[in-house]
Amino acid sequence: MLDMANRAYASIWSRDFSEETMIEQWRALLETVPFSAVRRGFTELAIRAVDTTETPIFGQDFGSGEYGAEVVAELASEHAHEDCAYETAAFWDLWTWDDTGNEWAQKPQPLEIACYGREFDEGIWKEQGHFLIDAGFEHFFTGHARLLGFRRGGAEAARDPEEASFVAVMSQPANLRTYQEKTQENIRKLYDWMARVEKAIPAERYQLWSEGEENLEARMEEILAVR
Repeated sequence: MLDMANRAYASIWSRDFSEETMIEQWRALLETVPFSAVRRGFTELAIRAVDTTETPIFGQDFGSGEYGAEVVAELASEHAHEDCAYETAAFWDLWTWDDTGNEWAQKPQPLEIACYGREFDEGIWKEQGHFLIDAGFEHFFTGHARLLGFRRGGAEAARDPEEASFVAVMSQPANLRTYQEKTQENIRKLYDWMARVEKAIPAERYQLWSEGEENLEARMEEILAVR
C-alpha cells in the first residue's frame, strides 16, 4: 500500500491517575488491544525518564514471543515514577489494498501505546493524554485524496503519481464501493476499541486526531455516513 506519512492517534485522559495507579491503568488498557490474528502479543517495552529526548532507562525486545499485558506491566512497575513514560508496540489487523494480489486483505499493521507520568516532559499528558495510541497510517481511516465521503477531492488531489494511479482505480464504481466498506470497517474497529478502553479504565475522555486532518473524528463520521 502507499506509504503516506500522516498518522492517526488516540489521546486518552483518565481519572484518578497517579504514580500509584498509572501502571495498573496502563495494564488494563493494554488488555483491550485487538491483536493481529497472526502477530499476537507485545513486541517491546521502552521506559524513558524526564523527557522524550532522553535515552530509555530500560528497553527490552520481546522478539517473536507472545507477551501479554501482565508481563509488560510487571516490568514497567519496577520503574513506576511520575517523571517516566512507558512505551510498547504491537500489531493489529486492518483492511489494506494488496498491490501484489490486487485485492483487499486484512494485514498486520504496527501500533504503539504510551503511558505518560504526570511529570514526564513537563506534563506532556495535558496535551497528549495520559495514554497515547499511534493507531497507524491516517489513510486506513480516511482513505486517499479525499476520495471517500461526500466531499470528494478526486484524483487531482493526489500527492504523487502513485497515489493518483491508486485513486483512479478506486474511483471505478465497484471499487469505490468496496473501498468505502473496507475503510468503514477500519473506522468501526477503532471506535470499538475505544469503547472497550472506556470500560476498562476510568477514562475521562478520549480524542481521535491525526497529522493531516483538522478534525479526524468528523472526517470518519462523514465516511461512515455514506451508504
